[in-house]
Amino acid sequence: MKVTIEQLAQLSLFAALSPEDLEQLQPHTQIQHYQREEIIFHEGDPLPAKLHVLFSGALQVHKSATTGKETILRTLRAGDIFAAPALFGDGQAPATTMAIENCQILTITRTSLLDTIQQTPELALRLLVVFNQRLQQLHNMVHGLVSERAVVRLARLIQYSAWQHGTEVTTVGEQLRIKLPYYQMARSIGITYEECARLMKSLQATVQYRRGGKIVIRDREGLEAIVSGNPGSGGQLLFSEME
Repeated sequence: MKVTIEQLAQLSLFAALSPEDLEQLQPHTQIQHYQREEIIFHEGDPLPAKLHVLFSGALQVHKSATTGKETILRTLRAGDIFAAPALFGDGQAPATTMAIENCQILTITRTSLLDTIQQTPELALRLLVVFNQRLQQLHNMVHGLVSERAVVRLARLIQYSAWQHGTEVTTVGEQLRIKLPYYQMARSIGITYEECARLMKSLQATVQYRRGGKIVIRDREGLEAIVSGNPGSGGQLLFSEME
């Protein structure tokens, strides 16, 4: 199944392409459907030489240690690019990608993508921005796991999720459009489920956790202060309690 030109134009990655460019690209697109909990790639699988874009639904990317412990690296929503080594790298999946909702994945062959980039160099710049953001996120995650307090890592995850997926204004604050249940947050920042629940309770003046993984940011400045390591007196008390 192929996408329409109108559907391609709705993706932020291709929003600046001319109708002519989209018309050239459209015949080389392919949409694949996956069911919830279906594996798209296992870690180490060979990747087809294609651009992979999540068209609808949600994906989770996780990596397993030799001990069997799993760490969630990313949660993807519509419009996100993944499986970058298929275009620039060794062509192997660096982690396992699984559907956490029924989803559709758009692929475009590398040859067709490069042909379009020759016609529209701005597309290459847009791809570089996306990959640079991902590298920065990975750098922050690795740095945080080895040097930052768990509460800072948790605050950074919530802040990043709000930026990546957006929020909706409610009567009590800004609710993340993505759900972050305890188990997912714990596996994303390398702590236990119990510690995650305890930290979220200590952050309730700044961030509220609701049943089902709904996160509400009640104080953005307070959240930023925790992330930056410059909290007020309440934050200093929180940090001393968490040490």
